[in-house]
Amino acid sequence: MSPETRSFQQLAFIYGKDAAREVWPSLKKRIDAFRERNPHLWERVRPPTQRLTEKDAILITYGDQFRQPNRPPLQTLNHFLRRHLGDAVSGVHILPFFPYSSDDGFSVIDYKRIDPNLGDWADIARIGQGYRLMFDAVINHVSRASAWFRGFLHGEKPYTDYFIVMPADADLSKVVRPRALPLLTRVETTRGEKYVWTTFSADQIDLNYANPQVALAIIDVLLYYVEHGAEIIRLDAIAYLWKEPGTSCIHLPQTHAMVKLWRAVLDAVAPDVLLITETNVPHEENISYFGEPLPETGSTDEAQMVYNFSLAPLTLHAFLTGDASRLSQWAATLEAPAPGATFFNFIASHDGIGVRPAEGILSVEEIEALVEQTLAHGGQIGYRAHPDGAKSAYELNITLYDFLNDPHHPDDNRDVARFLASQAVLLTLAGVPGIYVHSLFGSRNCHRCYAETGRPRSLNREKFAWADLQATLANASSHQRRVLDGYRRLLQLRREHPAFHPDGEQRILALNKAVFAVMRRAPEFTKSDDVVISLVNVSDATQTVHLDPTAVPELTPGEWQDLVGGGRYHAGEDGLRVKLGGYEVMWLSR
Repeated sequence: MSPETRSFQQLAFIYGKDAAREVWPSLKKRIDAFRERNPHLWERVRPPTQRLTEKDAILITYGDQFRQPNRPPLQTLNHFLRRHLGDAVSGVHILPFFPYSSDDGFSVIDYKRIDPNLGDWADIARIGQGYRLMFDAVINHVSRASAWFRGFLHGEKPYTDYFIVMPADADLSKVVRPRALPLLTRVETTRGEKYVWTTFSADQIDLNYANPQVALAIIDVLLYYVEHGAEIIRLDAIAYLWKEPGTSCIHLPQTHAMVKLWRAVLDAVAPDVLLITETNVPHEENISYFGEPLPETGSTDEAQMVYNFSLAPLTLHAFLTGDASRLSQWAATLEAPAPGATFFNFIASHDGIGVRPAEGILSVEEIEALVEQTLAHGGQIGYRAHPDGAKSAYELNITLYDFLNDPHHPDDNRDVARFLASQAVLLTLAGVPGIYVHSLFGSRNCHRCYAETGRPRSLNREKFAWADLQATLANASSHQRRVLDGYRRLLQLRREHPAFHPDGEQRILALNKAVFAVMRRAPEFTKSDDVVISLVNVSDATQTVHLDPTAVPELTPGEWQDLVGGGRYHAGEDGLRVKLGGYEVMWLSR
């Protein structure tokens, strides 16, 4: 089935066949015009299994993460990437770099402009010359200050139907809420008082996708991003896209169909461009955004990547308890639905660490232990509202380094080892690693940032003065420099071994409850039999691991080398026994 046919089918599912027939000519015109302007994007296409490889790792950063006087921050970011990372990462997710009114960029005023405080499109293009670009599509909502919403307030076509207007007393009790804030916001328009749907805040007005013209306008935005270098497009808060009063308004069939529509359009004009869905929800709900396998492409019909949200709270639980059992049991269930579809593995991000993805995996008491550790180490807790008015923990607002390491009793040798061990878990699993910029330095909580904004997420969003950061990194004994050096080395080792290809075989090994053990093997299409056995000690005590050939048949007799530590070990007919010090990481390979 062609991408165009898939596009029409999704339009028909969402809006009905009659409406789809009316909308289709406008969409087809967009597809044809884009293909004519950009033949290079659809004429030379890689197989799905070559679009992401073991060489891929994505840095997550704000456009103004690094600041220098009299220099656009995007230029300083490019300087940082080339000076400190080189090819250790293949891509960069620049968090929303558009003009915005709140939420550190996630309340977008204009989808097609660069925030002049950051730079311009030429600066984005320069970064794209060395790195794959991942753009945010913040398309569940738009800023209250946007031209679209101003047009709505003034009764201007076509914007009068771009937003969701509800009666003030509408029964929305079944709606699943990500935040404990009012769902409807009162606004004054030229047509009188209106109540508009605002899932996240009064400054972030939800778009009305029941209007097909909104869907077309957003397709224009996505195609604009592709023409400006986006190779990966992140669909922010996508689970809440379609609203239907009387339902939960999360993961509705129309939401999935809309993602499938966008995927089909991109497959028609730029098949190498990847979609990634951001859905901070329990695991089974999250992986539904892979969609269904497509026999004609060998991949799936929805997102090629989904954020692996459960990994973060389960990794935190493992290091908090010194027991990797829960992490291992869950990881053993991970399976991408088709070649070319994979997980975006991350432990830290610009947001808090979500605990909802641990529901059904960790007990209520175990989740509460994560909350207690966060508070004890200087963090804050974000809450969500339930239909009955109750609240529960939604995310942990704390830097990853400070969650793992008590800021009141620092010990750099132990703390750096523990932190890098947590990152080795991330780098080992099948998928593409997503590395938040603060993880490169082991950043501590920014209490000053929190005091300035009053927003708990600011604890984890400190921006760096370039000169100060360079001075810190020049000190070889600083924990920031030690973390950066260790991280770069792990990334370089990872990119050199086909066993870490996203489509490579993965098997979780039950060897020792304190050791997260994974066998990775290169996929057959790489023409390599490369195997890496990863061992990560999540405890501070020495652990012994017996690699038994009956349980690990990949452990053939002969010499094995630890890629991380450099040690050499001889495996006999009865296998291999190794000792791992506290928080030690081994990647054993032939």
